[in-house]
Amino acid sequence: MTKAIRVYEVGGPDVMQLEELEPGQPGEGEVTIRNHAIGLNYIDVYFRTGSYPPPSLPFTPGLEGAAVVTAVGPGVSDFKLGDRVAYAAVPMGAYCQERVMPAHRLLNVPDGIDDNTAAAMMLKGMTAEYLLRRTYPVKRGDTILFHAAAGGVGLIACQWAHHLGVTVIGTVGSETKAELAARHGCDFPILYKDEDFVERVRQITDGKGVDVVYDSVGKHTFLKSIDCLRPLGMMVSFGQSSGVVPPLDIGLLSAKGSLFLTRPTLMTYTQKREDLVASARELFDVVLAGAVSIEVEQTYPLERVADAHRDLESRRTVGSTVLLP
Repeated sequence: MTKAIRVYEVGGPDVMQLEELEPGQPGEGEVTIRNHAIGLNYIDVYFRTGSYPPPSLPFTPGLEGAAVVTAVGPGVSDFKLGDRVAYAAVPMGAYCQERVMPAHRLLNVPDGIDDNTAAAMMLKGMTAEYLLRRTYPVKRGDTILFHAAAGGVGLIACQWAHHLGVTVIGTVGSETKAELAARHGCDFPILYKDEDFVERVRQITDGKGVDVVYDSVGKHTFLKSIDCLRPLGMMVSFGQSSGVVPPLDIGLLSAKGSLFLTRPTLMTYTQKREDLVASARELFDVVLAGAVSIEVEQTYPLERVADAHRDLESRRTVGSTVLLP
């Protein structure tokens, strides 16, 4: 038997219950893994609250973890017992001690990256990779606006963009977070509670606007973010921590300068095995080279997952958070 978090109805943090489960045996193309660390992400909140429809009820949340292979099913040749692995995105179910996983969704963890770091970096780091390298491929000389710059994705993206020669503007909620973001490549942290970020962006860019906005906040920042873009700029809306973005008259995009708008997900960008491997390889490379450091600022035992969710939702966390099973 193993322990796992189960959710029988969507709602607040207390709907998550720790139970004993039988993980089962790996089938064709599957392996059994034992989690050593589990990544906490805001998308977990979306599924727990029902903002994103869960795959079924009951379900086990979680989309990111680092583990060791404990059993190998038929037809698996890429992994063996004892291999250190990590994973992100589908299938859901990371909030557990042991689970069966399709082998094609796993990645070998290179030496030099510990379990907590691996668990904290996969979903957030590969999100940063597709945002910066594929959705809008940033280049030296570009200027970007990244909301929630002191969050898990934000700290990775700020460092990565800075490494690529990009000027990084970021929004944060406190002086402490501003200092943290600045230490991780954010050239211009903006305290959004104290100043109008649209006005500040215009000042920083001499009225030109930024090339791209990366926005995981949603409802509270979406329309103002559009006002930060230069003509032909791109609005990348990849989350909704403040709520769902209201319906949009697409005529606004032409009125604001023939803008581009996209709503991407990591699941789409890593659906193919070759894309998953390529994304992880780029992430591992920048981390091992020291260009990007992964900041695990909080850890919680799995049984305190409700506290972890409360802290995440109330913005008391910074950087990455890891659950320990």
